[in-house]
Amino acid sequence: MAAGDAAAGASDLREAGAEIEDENRRDAFAGEPPFKTHPARGSRLAAALKDAAIAAALAGALGFFFLGMRTDIRPGGLALTTRWTTLFVAVAIVFVGRLLLKLFVFPETRPRLKAPSGAGAAEFMARLGRLFGPLLLLVALALPFILSSFFPAQNRQYLDLAILILTYVMLGWGLNIVVGLAGLLDLGYVAFYAVGAYSFALLAQNFGLGFWLCLPLAGILAAFWGIILGFPVLRLRGDYLAIVTLAFGEIIRVVLLNWYDFTGGPNGISGIPKPTLFGMDFTRGEDGVAAFLGIPYSSIHRFVFLYYIILALALLTNFVTLRLRRLPVGRAWEALREDEIACRSLGINTTNTKLTAFATGAMFGGFAGSFFATRQGFISPESFTFIESAIILAIVVLGGLGSQIGVVVASVVMIGGMEMLRNLGFLRDIFGPNFDPTQYRMLIFGLAMVIIMVWKPRGLVSSREPSAVLKERKRIGADMVAQGEGH
Repeated sequence: MAAGDAAAGASDLREAGAEIEDENRRDAFAGEPPFKTHPARGSRLAAALKDAAIAAALAGALGFFFLGMRTDIRPGGLALTTRWTTLFVAVAIVFVGRLLLKLFVFPETRPRLKAPSGAGAAEFMARLGRLFGPLLLLVALALPFILSSFFPAQNRQYLDLAILILTYVMLGWGLNIVVGLAGLLDLGYVAFYAVGAYSFALLAQNFGLGFWLCLPLAGILAAFWGIILGFPVLRLRGDYLAIVTLAFGEIIRVVLLNWYDFTGGPNGISGIPKPTLFGMDFTRGEDGVAAFLGIPYSSIHRFVFLYYIILALALLTNFVTLRLRRLPVGRAWEALREDEIACRSLGINTTNTKLTAFATGAMFGGFAGSFFATRQGFISPESFTFIESAIILAIVVLGGLGSQIGVVVASVVMIGGMEMLRNLGFLRDIFGPNFDPTQYRMLIFGLAMVIIMVWKPRGLVSSREPSAVLKERKRIGADMVAQGEGH
């Protein structure tokens, strides 16, 4: 009897120990099937409603002064008007959006460690690029004729927008060399953009040089300033490098603003000459391009010519970048991005590698600045503020660090989307007749960046094509590539 009681007690102890072990295993593997117990539908809905209410309250608090109130300067002084309907609609949109995300998008379990699944998507994107790449190039070449045929009334507007997008595409590809390939975080890229613009403007006004002669000179001068920036920051990495490049961009802007005798100061430089076609201007006279070609004169001809100039410059930037990636200097950039210490151990001169990255990226920024000056006909320091550097860097990051096609997609979405806000008249039906969407473009811009970074943290195009392969060239997921911050 005593032996039976002892055996029963031992069995109870083993069962208790097994229950404790099961509980410990459940705690250790919380979120991993099959130990995860899914919450009831009612509790899940309640949690989603609570989360959505918190998000709506935060949106209401943040938007109280931005959306709910507005100040205007009037003859009698500063007038304060309230827009509670706009604030309420914005809070309602945040509440509904957060509720839907919590119920249908956000997973209930913790993500498990698994092998990267970007290979299949990368191969699909590669095939898609090979299929639609030539088609998109043909569309870009024929875009002015397409616009004149289908949108004759908005031809000038859409052509201006295409020129602006291509300018940012070129700037994004130039910065992608520094940030995406070499992994050097540059927050002052707009400085090279300004150097190129002012170089062309000053050379044209003081020496009477034309656009085609000043274009390479502007790129060379911008590359020279890239080398000047590169020397002091060779030993800096990460956040320190970003701070120094940010300071360099601000120094250039302040110099342009205060050196009145040389740069014109805040008044800027006007009367910048337009590009010519074999020495002929786009004018009505007999010495104009239209008279030479025997076609009726139209003011749109000059904008078509500007479009093809920036398209050619952008394609040149892309071609040179892709060729450099396959050369030893391009592979040195990527090695520097992955690991600087390992790069040095391979015998690569990191000093020259960084300088070539800064100089090459700055050169293309100078080309874009020279085109910006001739397109606008007027430049001032206000065109080269830090927000321009932020937009260019955002295009590179959102498109995907090191991805050429990603820069194009991000430029079209960000620059084209922001400009198209002017035509979204239905927003006035939602937020009221006094609502101007262009006033909130930076708010929408920031919101779009947050959404894309949550949805696609590696950029819109999350696949890369390695420059060096062993047997077969295959695109890989961006998870296998270092982000590159100068570490």
